[in-house]
Parts: sequence; C-alpha cells; structure tokens
Amino acid sequence: MNYYTPKQIVETVSSVAASKASTSTPKTLVLAFLAGAYIAIGGLLAVMIGGGIPGIAAENPGIQKFLMGATFPIGLMLCTLAGADLFTGNTAYFIPPVMDKKLRVTALLRNWTLVYFGNFVGALFVAYFMVALTGVFAKSPWLESIYSIAELKTSAPFYKVLLKGVGANWLVALAMWMAYSAKDTTGKMLGIWFPVMAFVAIGYEHSIANMFFIPAAIFNGAPVSWGEFIFNNLIPATLGNILGGSVLVGFLYWYVYRD
Repeated sequence: MNYYTPKQIVETVSSVAASKASTSTPKTLVLAFLAGAYIAIGGLLAVMIGGGIPGIAAENPGIQKFLMGATFPIGLMLCTLAGADLFTGNTAYFIPPVMDKKLRVTALLRNWTLVYFGNFVGALFVAYFMVALTGVFAKSPWLESIYSIAELKTSAPFYKVLLKGVGANWLVALAMWMAYSAKDTTGKMLGIWFPVMAFVAIGYEHSIANMFFIPAAIFNGAPVSWGEFIFNNLIPATLGNILGGSVLVGFLYWYVYRD
C-alpha cells in the first residue's frame, strides 16, 4: 500500500507526541513560533486573495469563501512539511499516548502551554511586522475585509464561537491524520488541503488563525479591543479547538484502534 492504515496513523501520532514531549523548552518555543507564523502567512494569503474581490463576494459569496479556503492551507502544509509545532494538531496527537499511559498528563499540559504561547507570538509577529508595518492591508478593499473579519469573529455569542471551534479543529486534526496517512509529499499536501479548505470556507473558528486575523485588524485600526478579541473569540475558539481535536479525533480513534 502507498498509504498508512488508520490504526498505523494512531501509532504514528503517538510517536510524534512522545517526540514532542521530549523536545527541550527552547526548541519547542522556536518550533511553535514558526507554526504560528506559518498559519498567519496562510491567513495573510487568504485575505489578499479572498478579500481582494469585493465584487465577486457581493454577487457570489460562495466563490469568495472557497478562494479563501483554497489558499489558507499553505500554513498547515508549511508546518507539516517544513516542520513546526502547532497547538491545534497537538490537541489530538497527545491523547492516544496519554490514554495508553505512555505519557503523563503533565507532559501534555507542558507541551500545549508552551506551543500555544509560541504560536501566539509567531502569529503576532506576522500580524505586526509583516502586515501592519508593511501596509499590505492598508488600502481598500483589504482594509475593509480584515475589519469585517475581526468584527464578525468578535461579535458572535460564546457558544457559537465554541461550536465553530469544535468544527474547525475536528477538520484540522483530520487533515493531519490524513497527512500522516500519506507516504509522499503530494499525498500529504492533498490530505491537508481538502479538510482545511473546508473549515475555512465554512467559516469555523481556528484559535491560532484568529491570533493573526484579529490582531492584524487591531494593528490596522479596527474598532475591536484586545479584550473583545480574547474574551469573545480566543477563549471560546480555543476551548472548542481542544474539544474537537482531543475528543472527536484523538480520543475516538484511540478508542477504536487501541490494542
């Protein structure tokens, strides 16, 4: 076979989690910084393409959503193929070895905390230095687009953002499952592209992507506060991402394929 079976994927991600758990704190933070930056680059490209076609968005919003979804996956491809440590994927990887008692819960919490922090710094780096200071969103229609994204993401009720967070990381974790099923670069890229395209086009909430989208809007003068970003979006999106990745992917596949 030119792919790995679902049972083999569970074994692979358990090994991946063990490797991540043994990585030193400085190296973990560097890899997490890179992942946050890569996801932000995917978000930047999505806004440049999808946000640059207001006429199409008004007449055919589905096309605009698809184009944003079609371009965003470069971030996760970079994380997977170039190598980086992404919080949302780790919410799924660590569950099988923890359930098998091969890793302690403290190892899971250490990794998740370090990687979440590093992802945040990487996303903010791109939002400020690569976007705000360069002015790539400073003109119409991109400025209005990033404003609209930030205002929409911070105005929804807590439970809706949480549920959208579940949906986002259900698909992102499955994208990584499919990437680990492939034995070649093309297969990994295709395995990532379809689920990630889907979650973006649907409009689900990915906490690390939002660490770029909303701060990028704030740095460009959007009428959104840091408090609104954190409490209205980041917290519920993060909780939803944890549930989607750890329960709907990590736990369920461990349960089905455990020895």
